[in-house]
Amino acid sequence: MSYEKRPYILFGGDYNPDQWDERTIAQDMKYFREAHINTVILPVFSWASLEPSEGQYEFGRLDHILDVLEENRLHYILATPTSAQPAWMSRKYPEVLPVDIAGRKRTHGMRVFFCVNSEKYRERAAAVAARMAERYGGRKGLSGWHIANEYGTSCYCDTCQRRFREWVRERYGTIEEVNTRWHTSFWGRTLTSFEEIMLPTELNDDYRFYPAVELDYQRFKTDSTIECFENEYRIVKAASPKLPVFTNISGYLKKLDQFAMVPHMDVAGWDNYPGPRDPRSLPALKHDIMRAAKDGESYYVAEQSPAQQNWQPYNKLKRPGELRRLAYQGLAHGSDSSLYFQMRQSVAGQEKLHGAIISRVGSDTTRTFREAAQLGSELEKLGARFVGGRTAAEVGLLFDWDSWRAAELCSGPTKDLDYLEDVRRFYEPFYIRNVPVDILKSSASFDRYRIIVAPLLYMMKGDAAERLERFVRDGGTLVTTYMSGYADENDRCVFGACPGPLRRVTGVWVEETDALYPDECNALRWTDGDSPASYPCDLLCDLVHLDGARAIAVYEKDFYAGMPAVTEHAWGDGKAYYVATRPSAEFLSFFAGRLLASAGVRPVLASSGQLEITRRDREGVSTWFVISFDEAEGYVELGGEDFRNLLTGETLRGRTAVAPGDVLVLGRDAPAERKI
Repeated sequence: MSYEKRPYILFGGDYNPDQWDERTIAQDMKYFREAHINTVILPVFSWASLEPSEGQYEFGRLDHILDVLEENRLHYILATPTSAQPAWMSRKYPEVLPVDIAGRKRTHGMRVFFCVNSEKYRERAAAVAARMAERYGGRKGLSGWHIANEYGTSCYCDTCQRRFREWVRERYGTIEEVNTRWHTSFWGRTLTSFEEIMLPTELNDDYRFYPAVELDYQRFKTDSTIECFENEYRIVKAASPKLPVFTNISGYLKKLDQFAMVPHMDVAGWDNYPGPRDPRSLPALKHDIMRAAKDGESYYVAEQSPAQQNWQPYNKLKRPGELRRLAYQGLAHGSDSSLYFQMRQSVAGQEKLHGAIISRVGSDTTRTFREAAQLGSELEKLGARFVGGRTAAEVGLLFDWDSWRAAELCSGPTKDLDYLEDVRRFYEPFYIRNVPVDILKSSASFDRYRIIVAPLLYMMKGDAAERLERFVRDGGTLVTTYMSGYADENDRCVFGACPGPLRRVTGVWVEETDALYPDECNALRWTDGDSPASYPCDLLCDLVHLDGARAIAVYEKDFYAGMPAVTEHAWGDGKAYYVATRPSAEFLSFFAGRLLASAGVRPVLASSGQLEITRRDREGVSTWFVISFDEAEGYVELGGEDFRNLLTGETLRGRTAVAPGDVLVLGRDAPAERKI
């Protein structure tokens, strides 16, 4: 899929002019110019006004709004309004409404409250998308298409039941193969026909007690959503073949397998809503996951809040400068946009207290507006310098939706397993050191990496194990952990002792796994050196036997005190490490430091303080981002080369101070262009 790259960073976001009169819209145009807004997204939730009754379309109001936007030199991304079907549709065609996991038919009212498999929904969604594509596909202000909104609703209706059976038949061919893959002989669940296959619901508790079926239901849900997306994608893409078409991914990433879904879009777009107390490494990890979705290509931050959210338990205000820092964090990790929900604050409804660039006060003097305007001015100055740029990394981290789901579906060893959080723990020590990390699909090439971290690689698919062995044999460093190598793609434990197909390369096998209570911890003692050190560990403790590896840390407590907790195995020209427990952040920082030093991997720039430093490269031009998340001054080491602060124009070199909460965007001129 190709599309025309926009020659600027997209800055703006969701605009809902249906709510406003002409005077307010005119005032908004003034504010947009003042804040350097260049792009708005509309009409996301306007299906009821665009099609007030079946087949009757009223585009006059939208025509007028688009004229106003173009008169004010604003670009817009047109959203198909199909995330919120009109009430007449739900009433006339109740089959479009979803059935929940308890078997209850939902009623009209909620957004994204439709069955993605409903033929009537797809028919009417395609019809409104076609009308919009025909009417607006060639407009000069159009810069892209946005399909629906935050897909992810689960449905258990009769249509989904029928389609799921068809999906299973297509995937496995025969009922005998289904019985084999789902291991139905356990609990006497053997099937004799596809008609006996049931969706995993509360009616049969299969969503809790039959992980193989639940896992395939989640795959089916993703595939069904892809079909629903493509139902509209094909229509608008035909009308605007050079423009990007995408949908926005909920910040709750687990809803759909985005590594399966995003390749069907022209660009990934996701909604970044970190909690006030989230570690800064969590949104950074999610940004890197989005960059991975299309194998390192840039993506869009499609939504974020310019001020407080309204749906978190405690909706803190963004602190001064936080809007700017979070925007640059996205741009630093690969985004080509900084888009917000919303442009003007609503006066009623569920999100009336959600922040906006323009608050209900309707003023350009608010703190949020002033900060947004400063950001807009800076992004305008940066132009297209790094748009479409990529990130070079020597560390890769394997991330897998199937492993995420299957590991958390396990009945045991602990209910507290949190795949995303544990992955973040292993990601963080590299992030804190400003060492770039590529998130890798299990099918990705491993050739350009020096270190690969594969935490909780529960599910082994395809030839991933063989390629990891080859990676280590050829000189790479591999780290894997507890809950790895357990199962195949249908959650069947067929590999013998864990870590299964990774057993040869790690040189260990796991006899048992002890689950620790939340108030319980063990400790591991580092033994590989003259100065043993002790670090806490918790959650799980694998009881590991050496089979070629050597122990470099051992447990300190319980009946398995002295058994290996961390191992090292020389394999060919490389090494593989097995971490048998969940260690503390202090240990992971220490451990990552040793790995990086051994592999010769260095940070983007040396620094001190809580600074995030990244680099993006585009057509031979590099851009460095230095973001302070510190309350004290830090510094970055620029060495003997001259760097230019692209936001201020000043020349910097050597040790450079970074003020608390500040952002530097740096470039280096080509030698021929430098002034002497």
